[in-house]
Amino acid sequence: MVYIVIAYLWTAILLYLLLGGADFGAGIIELFTSDDNKIKTSVKMSRTIGPIWEANHMWLIIVIVILFTGFPDIYASVSTYLHIPLLIMLMGIIARGTAFAFRHYDAVEDFMQAVYNKIFRYSSFITPFFLGIIAASAVSGTINPDAKGFADAYIFSWLHFFSISVGLFTVCICGYLAAIFLIGETETPEERRRYIVKARSMNIAAVISGALVFLAAAHDHVPLTKWLFGNPVGIAAIAAAIASLILQWILIRHGQKIIIRMLAGFQITMLLVATTLFHYPKIILFSGERYLSLLEHHGDDKAIESLAMALLIGSLFILPALFYLIYSFQKKQPGEV
Repeated sequence: MVYIVIAYLWTAILLYLLLGGADFGAGIIELFTSDDNKIKTSVKMSRTIGPIWEANHMWLIIVIVILFTGFPDIYASVSTYLHIPLLIMLMGIIARGTAFAFRHYDAVEDFMQAVYNKIFRYSSFITPFFLGIIAASAVSGTINPDAKGFADAYIFSWLHFFSISVGLFTVCICGYLAAIFLIGETETPEERRRYIVKARSMNIAAVISGALVFLAAAHDHVPLTKWLFGNPVGIAAIAAAIASLILQWILIRHGQKIIIRMLAGFQITMLLVATTLFHYPKIILFSGERYLSLLEHHGDDKAIESLAMALLIGSLFILPALFYLIYSFQKKQPGEV
């Protein structure tokens, strides 16, 4: 049963990275759009990302519930040593969701619309940035359970070169995913070209920030190269990600909406496989070669069995409802072109 729970945990993390990433990327694209096109981009983003925004945090809630119920030691470690970036990330989620709702449904249009827009855009950058910091810090070996001072225990556990570089890489990935989603929703050649340029820019930024991640890993003694290229599966995953990226850019100009989205999702999936496979089932790496493992440090067997059954049964209700939500948002209304 523990393997079922782990599979759901990994899948929920992946879906939050893909769907939540595209959602956060909407605000990132707006942030780096010229003032002349900001309103037009905002309207397009709302329609494209709408069904994702409605449900994406469900995956984060599932991750939290799985960790809290099935892996309490892991949950306690993350929420203790990384509580500062975790709090900032959660505040970003709340601020972003609130601003998104108010800027679209506020009955009065006044100067507050500009405030809502700024909150939405900057929190869209901050939230995935600290999400990347949390993920990097959990495996960087910088968390020291024996630390005595506040700074050593709760600041320098996450504030270092490697975590910041991964945070920037996560932001670029989110912007890239959102741009890919937008390409398939364009209505004119000019609009399509504009979002292709956005996707290309975010792709280049992701490559540059990815190179920065490798430099930071070498500086902070994180064995990232070993994780990615230390086993045949990791090498194959990286090769598949590169191949899918090349194929994606070949197909983008031919209007293959569904295929390019699938390739983008496949690419991120392969990157996640490559970065997590080598040290699986270890999920938190402490200093001094200590760790917490999904197989060694899970909760009571009965709790795991109940959690697995709840996840299996819940999928029968959640997934069909999610597909219908996406369908209903994508369906054109009467009179809509």
